[in-house]
Amino acid sequence: RHPAMLMDAARAIRTVRTMAGAWQLDVGRVGILGFSAGGHLASTAATLFEPADAKRKDPVDRHSSRPDIAILVYPVITLTGPMCHEGSCANLLGPDAPVEVRKSLSSHLQVTAQTPPCFFVHSTDDKAVPVENSVMMAEALTRHKIPNEVVTYDHGGHGYGLGGNDPVLAQWPGVCAKWLRAQKFCH
Repeated sequence: RHPAMLMDAARAIRTVRTMAGAWQLDVGRVGILGFSAGGHLASTAATLFEPADAKRKDPVDRHSSRPDIAILVYPVITLTGPMCHEGSCANLLGPDAPVEVRKSLSSHLQVTAQTPPCFFVHSTDDKAVPVENSVMMAEALTRHKIPNEVVTYDHGGHGYGLGGNDPVLAQWPGVCAKWLRAQKFCH
């Protein structure tokens, strides 16, 4: 249950930053990717991060937990209203979570000017997590002038991963790579 998963994601981002030199990584290019409920975790990490704090006792915790970019594939974004995936909400918070807590973990309501750029993939025929989840988050990012791109497909439903054998769905990783290059996140 929350906040264990978010704490794990934050620690992972901080660990990558701590080890960046040894692992020959760019400390300023740490991203997060998540699918479905993992997309909710990734979007939450992108909105509810902690800044760097040089005074922290643990050297890992001195780094920011903010990812520099997020890739969200058919993500659960809202935990309120008709577009909420109630099963994800119940798994995350329990069956009777107060509306204030649900709102605090609805990523589109937590976007600030510090939220990193986001790339979305979603299908309009997704019956599990409606495409409006990605649209709500993208609209919030756009209001804050944060770069984002939403790639939608008219088929695929939910759970197609990298696209498999579908020649249309299998294009999204390449589109994402092009977007990452445009954001100067990779070469």
